[in-house]
Amino acid sequence: MTPPRHIAVIMDGNGRWARQRGLPRSAGHEAGLQAVRECIAGCREAGVEILTLFAFSQENWQRPPGEIEALMELLQEYVARQSEELRQEGVRVRALGNLDRLSPAAREAVGRIQSETAAGTALLVNVCLSYSARAELARAARLLGEEVAAGRLRPEQIDEAGFAERLYTSGLPDPDLLIRTSGEYRLSNFLLWQLAYAELHVTPVLWPDFTRDDLAKAILEYQRRDRRFGRVPIPQ
Repeated sequence: MTPPRHIAVIMDGNGRWARQRGLPRSAGHEAGLQAVRECIAGCREAGVEILTLFAFSQENWQRPPGEIEALMELLQEYVARQSEELRQEGVRVRALGNLDRLSPAAREAVGRIQSETAAGTALLVNVCLSYSARAELARAARLLGEEVAAGRLRPEQIDEAGFAERLYTSGLPDPDLLIRTSGEYRLSNFLLWQLAYAELHVTPVLWPDFTRDDLAKAILEYQRRDRRFGRVPIPQ
């Protein structure tokens, strides 16, 4: 059966995983990197083309400074440890979001992994950093408004396709499957436009415990579903 072309993941549960073990939240984030590796490997094995990971939201900037600093350092460590392996595996990494808010060192790390993996064709991994779907939609509307004001676009020319072209995911197919770990039933301001027709899979597994077997279960459940996109079968 055909796997989903594009999978999006809300990686939730790092804090609870750490709390259950009496560890600091930063330990949960570090443990979550193994799940990222598992998910990437599982997507490559299954033939998935695009994986979009919700790593750090704009709302996450409200967390304690110590936790934010630890997350930025973890991002840099991940790039240093994994960039070459990802390049060899043909994985291309892109960062989506308001990257200007990242620390200079984190921005440099993001730029490095994007540059070093740019030739990858086996799997595209989008990492959403300092990301907010509402901010992304407002940004797209602002870009369209600027084009109208400049006379390059008429209001009646604005359509869904044109709006989608101003999103961070321009040129990519929408996710077919959204996976959320930790059992929470929320979109959490993630890809609100792009997830309009995605199949949803919620698992109670906390993100650090998520394995490629859990990914395979989600893909199998997706393959069993009848995706109609609002249509009904025409009687023969």
